[in-house]
Amino acid sequence: MLVGKKAPNFISNAISPDGKIIEKYNFKENNKNYNKVLFFWPLNFTFVCPSEILAFNKRLNEFKIRNTIIIGVSIDSIYSHITWRNTPIEKGGIGKIKFTMISDINKEIQELYNVKHVNTGLSLRATFIIDKNNIIRHQSINDFFIGRNIKEILRIIDVINFHEKNGLVCPAQWKKGKKAIEPNIEGIKKYLQKNIKDL
Repeated sequence: MLVGKKAPNFISNAISPDGKIIEKYNFKENNKNYNKVLFFWPLNFTFVCPSEILAFNKRLNEFKIRNTIIIGVSIDSIYSHITWRNTPIEKGGIGKIKFTMISDINKEIQELYNVKHVNTGLSLRATFIIDKNNIIRHQSINDFFIGRNIKEILRIIDVINFHEKNGLVCPAQWKKGKKAIEPNIEGIKKYLQKNIKDL
């Protein structure tokens, strides 16, 4: 479990949002003062993975307004990443996505984040939400057949930003615009008295 800890740094080759090769991409140095979603997928040219990547890419503006950068990682080579980007969506590719794709061909990053599947050696479908101070605030890990809910990731980022600004804590089912809780006994009493219907 990495929640509450500093996000492990890594340096690896990557593909930039404009499709260029970046040698020795430094995760920490390239993403200062931003929230970050670091997500892992098992392999390029598979089945659930392109749907997730395209879902992230479709919502990049929603992440941007939340001061959040998307970084994706798989154990494929940078050349596989390029080929997948150059493959049309209707033929199983992902097209010209606009976030950084990391090559973890040596499987060092999946070891740092402890997301390796015990039998296959592939990365599980793992997501880490990291705040602007580089602290991991959320992690989730799905088996291969379970696709992520990108809207839920956005909701969690809203919680992080809201808490940083107000110091309040967010109850079950909370979303932007809903009531939050003063983090004390009186606060939870007051919240439940008025908002139990929202749970």
